Amino acid sequence: MQFPQQLFLGDEDKSAFVLVDGRINKVDLATAKTEPLKFDAEKEIDGMAERKYLFEHIWRQIKEKFYVADMHGVAWNYYKTVYARFLPFITDNRDFAEMTSEMLGELNASHTGCFQWAITSGDQTASLGAFFDRSYPGQGIKIEEVIEEGPLIQTDPPLQGGMIIEKIDNQGIVPGMDLSPLLNFKTDKRVALAIFDPAKNERFVVTVKPIAQREVDALLYKRWVRQRRELADKLSDGQIGYIHVGRMVDPSFREALAEALGRQVDKKALVVDTRWNSGGHMHDELATFLSGSEYLKYVPRGQVLGSEPLRKWYRKTVLLINEGNYSDGLIFPWVYKHLRIGKLIGMPVANSGSFVWWETLQDPTLFFGIPEVGLEVGPGQFLETAQVDPDIRVMNDPESTAEGRDPQLERAVAELLKGD
Repeated sequence: MQFPQQLFLGDEDKSAFVLVDGRINKVDLATAKTEPLKFDAEKEIDGMAERKYLFEHIWRQIKEKFYVADMHGVAWNYYKTVYARFLPFITDNRDFAEMTSEMLGELNASHTGCFQWAITSGDQTASLGAFFDRSYPGQGIKIEEVIEEGPLIQTDPPLQGGMIIEKIDNQGIVPGMDLSPLLNFKTDKRVALAIFDPAKNERFVVTVKPIAQREVDALLYKRWVRQRRELADKLSDGQIGYIHVGRMVDPSFREALAEALGRQVDKKALVVDTRWNSGGHMHDELATFLSGSEYLKYVPRGQVLGSEPLRKWYRKTVLLINEGNYSDGLIFPWVYKHLRIGKLIGMPVANSGSFVWWETLQDPTLFFGIPEVGLEVGPGQFLETAQVDPDIRVMNDPESTAEGRDPQLERAVAELLKGD
């Protein structure tokens, strides 16, 4: 059902004009007959004047709604004059958003900035969902690894590492060739791949549907989590479980709970990984889940079958954090530490604990953020200005990462294996 967005009565209250889903309809109030109205309207916008107004609007909204009246000690009136002098030289929204973000940055606050919505009319290069051996010197491109659940694993036969893609839609691939033009605008469209399998000395053709980059990102995330889980299992000889909470939102929370109470339910302890968590609002639910305390066991004739609570984790945990945690990705580690659930391991999380209102501007291609609600944890102490430090500081250096190691996870497992 569509609901009216605007309604106006006509002359003598005999008809009404209703705006629904961007269309204007005239309704005869006596007969309820509806007649769509056609219209053609044009307007001329003075871009420079509009940007001047938007700048004033953003500045005033921040002044009136920022979560603390002292504006973090920033002379907000002064910065208005400093940045307004650039307005006469700005001719497009991209530069306007950048300049306004610079002004908002003077507040030294998170959850703010001015942005232009992404332009979706540009190139959209699809992906085959694989890693390639860029050092391969021959014709074609050599598959190094096929990403699980990606399009290449769904072919008949499934493609594997070591196979060579010689052609894409009958276009030969030469060394150093950029594949992007061959896959541009090919998301979910049938693409023919000519394959050579050196192991069997066979050539064949398969048809695949390349996927969008956002789908690749999701598959790579699953791959990363699977690798961490397998590493924790290997390092602990099967004793320590692992879950990753990617965001503080309901789907991520449910996935983490399903993993903890499913595959990891019989582990002696649990690594809770929140690295790169970009936030949301699930800190209390997750803290409650990890704060369980065993209060009874199911024991028929001396055989322990289980314990209560069934829907909470009551064994030992540690929490992994790093520089990529943000927003509720900071708030939860603070809560975890404050409630003394377990130790924090990793790197400090920068201050970013506030709730934001993102406002779309009069020009709907632009929006900006106002950190409007502060989280006070003591008199005058806000999480927006508080860094969360780990109990055990461990950095994942580039060399270790390049070697496929994860020192933070290694330390987390070692800490849990110590026992109480």
